[in-house]
Amino acid sequence: MIENKQTHELGLGVIGMGGFGLFAVQQFLQTPHVKLIGIAGSSREEAHRTARRFGADMLGSIEELVARPDVDLVYIATPPFMHYEQAVLALNAGKHVICEKPLAMNPEQGLEMLALAQEKGLLMVTNLMQRYNPMFARVKHLIDKNLLGEFLHGYFENYAGDEGLRPEHWFWDRSKSGGIFIEHGVHFFDLFAGWFGPGKVVAAQAIPRPNSNDVIDQVQATVEYGDDITGKKLVNFYHGFTQTGRMDRQEMRLLFERGDITLYEWVPTRLVMRAVVDEETTRALTDLFPGAQLNVTANIGKEPLRGRFKTFSAYQQIELRFGFEQEKQHVYSELLRLMFRDQVSHILAPESHRIITEANGLTSLETAADADGLSRIQQ
Repeated sequence: MIENKQTHELGLGVIGMGGFGLFAVQQFLQTPHVKLIGIAGSSREEAHRTARRFGADMLGSIEELVARPDVDLVYIATPPFMHYEQAVLALNAGKHVICEKPLAMNPEQGLEMLALAQEKGLLMVTNLMQRYNPMFARVKHLIDKNLLGEFLHGYFENYAGDEGLRPEHWFWDRSKSGGIFIEHGVHFFDLFAGWFGPGKVVAAQAIPRPNSNDVIDQVQATVEYGDDITGKKLVNFYHGFTQTGRMDRQEMRLLFERGDITLYEWVPTRLVMRAVVDEETTRALTDLFPGAQLNVTANIGKEPLRGRFKTFSAYQQIELRFGFEQEKQHVYSELLRLMFRDQVSHILAPESHRIITEANGLTSLETAADADGLSRIQQ
């Protein structure tokens, strides 16, 4: 543990360094007073390139990395089956840990990791950076303020490319990835939990790729949010790793009583809203989405509108478009910077509030494990 952290550099060690590790570390090191000390667990060209760029050491073993007294924080960017062992090693050496998603292969491992971190007073955070997206906060405000009425239903559809996932890639090996829900789905289970609170998996399916030695390339789950008092809502999550890279795309839609919003990209950068609105709602929406393009689809007469046995007034039907000038990779870079700075601030001042805490990694993993288990029963 470093003393007088306000005036000393915080030393970063990295376990694993592929293409994404390089992308992430470049963002992390834009945080003031953070220095890359060493890299271990990777012999890939990206690791050597990163070490040269930042003047870091290439170390022969993970044990050597976590034994370095100048390493305060370890970032783990290895496949999921390695997270538990590597995180426990780092925590036992007194190092804070930020781990790529998922936290672990199963909730039992995750509970052990978090208990060990709490015992030692250390960070054990999963990189679930979606909640740092300003779009997340805008949608959360829209939901909480009922600007389009009550939320009714949602979906997330992930039409992912698999061109870079050769048949022998660890992604397809459940013993190494945990399967699609655990390796990939945790991001979106956490995103929707941030909007609607804890969810319960009520249905899940998995589809094997024909003639592929039982490779699972499509999964879907239905998660129920809310309760009998607030009203239950269903959200469907679909992931298909079936597309050529150029057709990789994602979409999520949230349906409300007086309209819907569609968000594009797995890091949501663009939004299209279709709604019927009154003057007060229009003002609230344009304040919430500054600079948005607002198109009037139709003017509405004085006759009240009805839906769900309710009556309400509106004067226009609109389409609102927001965020289309955003570059996804730039937004993604900023979210990584924000996540890392948030966690570093907590290391320096433990009483500070964090957007993402240890609990996010565990609860998203628990939901993913429930979906995975139910999908396997249904196969």
